[in-house]
Amino acid sequence: MATRTVTIASSVGLHARPASLFVEAAAESGLDVEIGRPGEDAVDATSILGVIALGAKHGEEVVLTAEGADADAVLDRLVALLSTDLDAQ
Repeated sequence: MATRTVTIASSVGLHARPASLFVEAAAESGLDVEIGRPGEDAVDATSILGVIALGAKHGEEVVLTAEGADADAVLDRLVALLSTDLDAQ
């Protein structure tokens, strides 16, 4: 299982538009991807409700995990998304 830790860059955190873009990218990967705060239970990264319910704010760290072929590449793309202020685009 591949794992990455990333700091949320979006100014409003992982809500609305940033969460939607992240969930869409996770779903397109076709892999089992989870997201959560360090030390807490993770949620399915393809669930918009689960991701928004995390309430991850700007500057907070989250942990991404993925299992399957190309998991490292998928997580690298998702980390790149979360490391960008998606509200500024």
